[in-house]
Amino acid sequence: MNAKKIFSNQQIVVVIALALICLVFAIITPESFLKSTTFTNISKSAYYVAFMAIGITFVIATGGIDLSIGTVAICSALVGGTLMEKGAPMIIVLLVILLTGTIFGLINGILVSYFELPAFIATLGTMMMSRGLGSIVSKTKTISFPQGDSVGAWFREIFMITGDKSILPKNFPTGFILLAVTAIIMSTILTKTRIGRYILSIGSNKEATRLSGINTQFYETIAYVFSGFFAALGGIAYVAVFTTAQPNTGNGFELDAIAGVVIGGTSLSGGVGSIIGSLIGVFIMTVLKIGFPYIGVQSHYQLFITGIILIFAVYMDILNRKRGK
Repeated sequence: MNAKKIFSNQQIVVVIALALICLVFAIITPESFLKSTTFTNISKSAYYVAFMAIGITFVIATGGIDLSIGTVAICSALVGGTLMEKGAPMIIVLLVILLTGTIFGLINGILVSYFELPAFIATLGTMMMSRGLGSIVSKTKTISFPQGDSVGAWFREIFMITGDKSILPKNFPTGFILLAVTAIIMSTILTKTRIGRYILSIGSNKEATRLSGINTQFYETIAYVFSGFFAALGGIAYVAVFTTAQPNTGNGFELDAIAGVVIGGTSLSGGVGSIIGSLIGVFIMTVLKIGFPYIGVQSHYQLFITGIILIFAVYMDILNRKRGK
């Protein structure tokens, strides 16, 4: 099968770019980069951004944007964490976290699709709302989630083996398996199901999609619901890895997710989206962040390089669209 039938030109480039980046770090510092702990550190740093990237891929594929996912992730964790401190079982806490994120996604979808607010303004508003709600519910205090042998700490095993009782080695990144399975499922939904096809169609030409009899408002709302749900899942991944959730944080997470999605080949103009590409984009940024200290370069240089890659990715998207006309 021709590779172009599987990946767009841009996605081929990012796959090659990720391989080359890993190869460069492996050649320069093989004694550090090729350790198993490196993959573990990359996975831990990428989990929460990767899950958010999966969700926002659907939104960007419609031609929209969701600026609220970072603060929604932390807000959802704070809401669930507050219940946890009051004695709620961890399974209930996790469900509440997912429900909170999904509700914010639904609100975004209704504001954008039914009230016809610009996505930028609607999600900027819910970004502020979620940031404020997290502080209100937690009373501006940091919430720590259980770890070690504490009651409820089992949820961390979903993302990282922390104990010695598992058949898997300690610090094994089980979350990578969850991420891979989730990516395959959501990629199938985006490319093989009616929901995904309608979402991509909305991004290509919303008015033509509406005139063909498709309920564009409903399917556009679904895209934002996906974004809210995966923002909350990203929040769970965040507290599983970093243990605590702090009010007034989460700003900037959305930028990392959006950058990963765009680098991975999803068009900001809508109509084109790739879940796998989004994850590759996220891992490119994460590998740079983890790898730079190994070669004596401060990790904040990753932001500079990511900015260059992002501009290049958008330019490639523009070229691809011009070729398609």
